[in-house]
Amino acid sequence: MRFLKVLFWLLLGGLVAGFVIYNGDERVNVHLWSGLIADFSLPLLLILVFLAGLLPVLLAYHALRWRMRQRITGLERALNDIRAINAMPEPVVVVPDPVPAPAAPQAALPLGDVH
Repeated sequence: MRFLKVLFWLLLGGLVAGFVIYNGDERVNVHLWSGLIADFSLPLLLILVFLAGLLPVLLAYHALRWRMRQRITGLERALNDIRAINAMPEPVVVVPDPVPAPAAPQAALPLGDVH
């Protein structure tokens, strides 16, 4: 993907360079307010107009990326909180076994008396 990105920018740069080479001596008169006339080079004027059109889109793109990054961070934080709540085990109540009462001592039988 990076290769395609570099290739795109190289092609765009080549197109701009070719345009500047073939039209570098062209001059354009831009009529401003109060009868003022600005004399611009055609390639410079087109590059400035391109950048002026690109700037608002670029700012909107970066604002959208920042907002989405903030939303994703908030959602990840909420998910971690939910996981922490679910990961805590319920407290186990340990009830000790009742200690049996000692058995009542039985009366001892005399040794010589067997039934």
